Amino acid sequence: MTHRPTVYGTRHAISAGHYLAASAGFSILEAGGNAIDAGVAAGIALGVLQPDLVNFAGVAPILIRLADGTTESIAGLGWWPKSIPADVFMRDHGGKIQAGVLRTVVPAAPDAWITALRRHGTMRFADVAAHAIRFAADGFAVYPLLERSIGSHAEEYRRWESNTAIFLPNGRVPKTGEKFVQADLARTIQYMADQDRAAGPDRRAGLDAAHHAFYRGDIARAIVGLQEQEGGYLSMSDMAEYASPVEPVVRRSWRGHELITCGAWCQGPALQQALALVEHVGLDGLAHNSADYLHRVVECLNLALADREYYFGDPRFTDVPVDWLLDPATIARRASALRDDRAFGAMPPPLDGRAGAFAGTDAELPRIEADTSYCCVVDRWGNAFSATPSDGSGAVPVVPGLGIAPSGRGSQSRPDPRHPAGVAPGKRPRLTPNPALLLTNKGGVMPLGTPGGDVQIQAMLQVLLNVMHFGMDPQSAIEAPRVASYSFPSSFAPFEYFPGRLAVEGRIDKATRDDLASRGHTIQEWADWTWLAGSVEAILTDPDTGMMGAGADPRRPAYAIAV
Repeated sequence: MTHRPTVYGTRHAISAGHYLAASAGFSILEAGGNAIDAGVAAGIALGVLQPDLVNFAGVAPILIRLADGTTESIAGLGWWPKSIPADVFMRDHGGKIQAGVLRTVVPAAPDAWITALRRHGTMRFADVAAHAIRFAADGFAVYPLLERSIGSHAEEYRRWESNTAIFLPNGRVPKTGEKFVQADLARTIQYMADQDRAAGPDRRAGLDAAHHAFYRGDIARAIVGLQEQEGGYLSMSDMAEYASPVEPVVRRSWRGHELITCGAWCQGPALQQALALVEHVGLDGLAHNSADYLHRVVECLNLALADREYYFGDPRFTDVPVDWLLDPATIARRASALRDDRAFGAMPPPLDGRAGAFAGTDAELPRIEADTSYCCVVDRWGNAFSATPSDGSGAVPVVPGLGIAPSGRGSQSRPDPRHPAGVAPGKRPRLTPNPALLLTNKGGVMPLGTPGGDVQIQAMLQVLLNVMHFGMDPQSAIEAPRVASYSFPSSFAPFEYFPGRLAVEGRIDKATRDDLASRGHTIQEWADWTWLAGSVEAILTDPDTGMMGAGADPRRPAYAIAV
């Protein structure tokens, strides 16, 4: 029994981190748009509907698989301004990446959405942005997680008048059920839509005009003006020269299926590695969410996330040995360190002997930095779309008059430029958002993803195994209780590390939690259902039945629709 049913359809399906975003994308599908049109509509809407978690001027990594088998990644992640000194945080800020404009990288999401539409969409920017504009202008109901998130970050929002005006209207945290309006954001997106329409009947010319409005026109000038006023480095040339790279995906076979992720500029390949490690150590005969099962899955995740820390960064600047990390021989060597009777308790050292000492903390687990949502779509033609838009609005100032906070994703670079994910001009941070796709051995497709920072690949792996190993339907797989390790440095500044810490949802029974503790895991108890465990959305198509089933996580205001 689940809180919601898996929803099934024969034509198209969408699942998104907010129910109005799902409805926006579904309207595009019903109007004749394809999965790319609908996914972009939902993604832009999430930047309005979850403004504490997603920013219209944030990041938007995208995976697309077309019906003809073409698969690609649109790396919607901006890079550091060209003029920023690599050692600025070590030299001038005590090795810390503090809140404010200094953590700004080039806003990537608008370009990523438009790139997807240019390459594979059928609709104009104005068409797919119409729902987001309406949600921003007319408002929508504050939901409990939005109230809680704004409340927990209220003092951060008060640092800048422009943030306060939006997130603390009338000087207070908005209450659940009240209307939340973002008039400036509506005007910003509407301006881009107007430029699209003014370009005439040619769709490509309209997309170019909308892009120009953001990256070279009045919007860019306002963004850069605030940067200059606040002491940031982002320039008009940084804006004008930005283009989201279209990159090959990382793909690996697993039990006749094929898992597809983005590259090592995000944590996607760590999901590949964790799955390969789980397959190597084996799960046969282990009961779902038993102590034996959870211990093996968690320790495989700890190995993969340790290697993420040791090796991952922007591949244009850092030699990330993805093929070596995923090589069966390396997987076997890495897995040999796992013991069924004892947790690592600390981050396992790297195989190649590089330095691997990190200072841990005994503090309570921090609140996850407010960021990220997810949306996925499969259309009637067999195209699939998977995207993880992100960037919260509490740690960077909103541009007055625009209603957007340019990407503060620099918080995921390390202040020391010697680190694989260290700061460098033109370099991308190491991103947590990482959409995924699974191509099944039946010829079906399963896009999936989640918010949750470092919890993302952990939640995704557990849901993936729930479906493909234990045979659960998508909704049951999503609703099953989860665990999450924190036994590695956080991806977010100040990069806290909690050796041996394992958070466990309360629906996992006490005997299992006690067993895990006896093996050396330091148990952090979560509520029965917690938004901290992520919000996985997924669609699974079955060529044998001609059906597609979609699920959405009740831990957050996510919903799925299929017909």
